[in-house]
Amino acid sequence: MTPRGINQREHDVAHTFRQALNKIIELAPELVLVAGDVFHQVRPTNTAIVLAYVEFARLRRELPDTEVVMIAGNHDTPRSLELVCILRLFRSLGIHVVESNADALEFPALDATVLAVPSSAFGRQRLVPTGALRWNVLLMHGPVEGEIGPYSPPTGIPRQEIPQRDLNAEQWDYIALGEYHTFRKIAANQFYSGATDYTGNNVWGEKIEESLVHVPGKGLIEFDLDTGSHVFHTLTPSRVFLDLPVIRARGRTAEEINTLIRDTVDGCPGGIDDKVVRLVVHDIPRHIARQLDQRLLRDYRQRALHFQFDPRRPEPLPTMGNGAPGRRPSLMDVVRDKLRERVVPADVDRDALVELGVHYLREAEERETYTTPVLGAEV
Repeated sequence: MTPRGINQREHDVAHTFRQALNKIIELAPELVLVAGDVFHQVRPTNTAIVLAYVEFARLRRELPDTEVVMIAGNHDTPRSLELVCILRLFRSLGIHVVESNADALEFPALDATVLAVPSSAFGRQRLVPTGALRWNVLLMHGPVEGEIGPYSPPTGIPRQEIPQRDLNAEQWDYIALGEYHTFRKIAANQFYSGATDYTGNNVWGEKIEESLVHVPGKGLIEFDLDTGSHVFHTLTPSRVFLDLPVIRARGRTAEEINTLIRDTVDGCPGGIDDKVVRLVVHDIPRHIARQLDQRLLRDYRQRALHFQFDPRRPEPLPTMGNGAPGRRPSLMDVVRDKLRERVVPADVDRDALVELGVHYLREAEERETYTTPVLGAEV
């Protein structure tokens, strides 16, 4: 919590939001598009509502001639008929809010039409321009077919995707999309702007997706209808999200892993203080994880705003069975894995222990003769 009793991450997101509006005011565009999910829930906190109203009022005051179009995303849209969409509040500021049915908004002064398709109208509207004015813009909230990122969190409900052909992309000068939290260019005139901060259920997946497409972080898009060019303006993050290098723990003692944890955390540039940090440790058995230096981990948790220690147990060996793909583990596999998981004194070389066990087993298997009772006889 902040000294004023506000959730620290809510405060961070508010700071980034102000920064985004500062950038818009600096650019002074003729048209601003807000592609949905202004809030994370249908009934946001009073603090979030007041902040959004004050900041959008500032935008309208600073850019009185700029048209602002806002559509409702799935997070803004009530599922009950007894509730109303919170975005209606911004109509009093002169913002064009489209919350339920799609609407083609005409701006003769700009010679432009915006077809606004909120989340509730996604998949029900034929996506073609009216052709009344020169510029045709599609503003829509929803997933385009094939564009769900590999790290997008599960929603718990089936996602309805719109096929690329149904966008009729060649008829639009610009297609502004909302839904995903990571910037994504689908085509020369199609973009997901992404969120302005890390507010999703899988922020680490967002960080990975950003690195895959070489995006430096969160931001907003400036698009020139006349030239078809775009600029992605990166926002300075209010809080650093730091995904530390993965540690491989297979075959290591607790003390060895403690040393690797200490070296990884203490060696990161800029340290971890006041940051949101994740450290993943792969292939660490449960009994080894229990032996780790908990005092060290507590110290890291106190220093960081949030320190996520993520120990992951070794994958089980695939076995034969009904519906279970893989092979039956050999005796050698079983012995090797059991020795790797066995609790041993800190001064015992685990790798040497495993090799010695494998050596003895191999030696026993190579014996040409052995005895076992079978019906009283010897074989």
